[in-house]
Amino acid sequence: MSTTHYQAIVIGAGPGGYPCAIRLGQLGIKTLVIEKQYWGGVCLNVGCIPSKALITAGKRLHEIQSAEAMGLHVGGEVTVDMKAMQAWKTSITDKLSGGVQTLLKGNKVDMVGGTAELTGKGQVTVTDPDGGTQIYTADHIVLATGSSPIEIPGFRFADGPILDSTKALDLSEVPEHLIVIGGGYIGLEMGSMYRKLGAEVTVIEMQDQVLPGFDPDVVKVVARKLKKSGVTVHLKAKALGWEATDQGVALDIETAKGKDRIEGDKILVTVGRRPNSKGLGLEALDVAFDGPFVKVDKQFKTNVPGLYAIGDLIGNPMLAHKATHEGEVLAEVIAGHNVQYDARTVPAVVFTDPEIASAGLDEPTAKAQGEIKVGKVPYAAVGRALTTGETDGFYKVILDAKTHRVLGITIVGSHASDLISEAALAIELDAEALDIGLTIHPHPTLGEGLMEAAKAALGEAIHVLNR
Repeated sequence: MSTTHYQAIVIGAGPGGYPCAIRLGQLGIKTLVIEKQYWGGVCLNVGCIPSKALITAGKRLHEIQSAEAMGLHVGGEVTVDMKAMQAWKTSITDKLSGGVQTLLKGNKVDMVGGTAELTGKGQVTVTDPDGGTQIYTADHIVLATGSSPIEIPGFRFADGPILDSTKALDLSEVPEHLIVIGGGYIGLEMGSMYRKLGAEVTVIEMQDQVLPGFDPDVVKVVARKLKKSGVTVHLKAKALGWEATDQGVALDIETAKGKDRIEGDKILVTVGRRPNSKGLGLEALDVAFDGPFVKVDKQFKTNVPGLYAIGDLIGNPMLAHKATHEGEVLAEVIAGHNVQYDARTVPAVVFTDPEIASAGLDEPTAKAQGEIKVGKVPYAAVGRALTTGETDGFYKVILDAKTHRVLGITIVGSHASDLISEAALAIELDAEALDIGLTIHPHPTLGEGLMEAAKAALGEAIHVLNR
């Protein structure tokens, strides 16, 4: 069997792998990228992008139904055509996936479809969909294989009514009653979306709050909106098992009050994700692990010379934009540049209703580390929020009490996902509160709330009373 040699091979064309390959191509490195299933990765094809498309559709429907308050009267019943919505969603993912392949080709990166396995140092064997194999060698091999949803005992994703996030994003009809096991961000994003599209939704969460690990102030806002929207939440509850019924499914749960049975037609399991490290041949090469994750240094080097790993494979937070940044940094490393990963923050966004976004430390974490000052401004104090009719939420700026350096910013509210980039930049630049507060923000915009919260932390806010 013939062998083809490359300077670099990237295994996985997701949000970490394809940017790494593109940047390698830009740097003049002869590169091959290998992808098993989705060009653009899970995020682009069956994760971030399609979920946000459906979330937007659900939000748009809710806005139409709520337009009466603005004096807009919509005649007739607004209906949901789920098949047409899925076709619209697929058109978006197809366009983006095709764009990834065009960009790879345009940057002179070779592409191969198939399942990759490390079969020696610097050697990769690829099995194509028809069972044929081909061996490739490289000076540098990048592992960017991502992660997969975790199954829990008794709830196999292979069973029809049991959904992982991928299956839940591809339903041809809105479920009458969707039961969600796991009240983390994925479960609440999906549950809130289907509630807006008309489904009854019940969330089962083992902890004493939804969004475990989040700032309690944020959780209060989201939990209040869930209740207002009609989502039923069972806390300190454990899923015991399920069985098929004539109508769909019945889920048995155990709570502090005892056992209960919930009937629905679909069960969505969202209890976390695990790195895709199985089947890569890592054990034979004695690749070092840190728990379930591949262990790397700040240049993404494993303990095996010439082997690197990025993205979900190397640890939390499992976020697409983190993987993209890592992939670009790693390309520079492979090209011989003296760089390493040194980001001060990885902003995080949750597309619940309202949205949540954060950069840097949250208030409980910052408070545990030292003396802080906090500025908090409600959306209801911001003129632009009032004009949109979306006043749930707040802006929170956390400062070092002595230096007034920005330690963290949390936003829960409309368009929080769009507002958090300014916060991330402030932390990367080691900004002080007045760097934000003295920057003139246009009026009327939602961005003004961040400026006001920075001033509020110093006792200088204009549009809210200072504490």
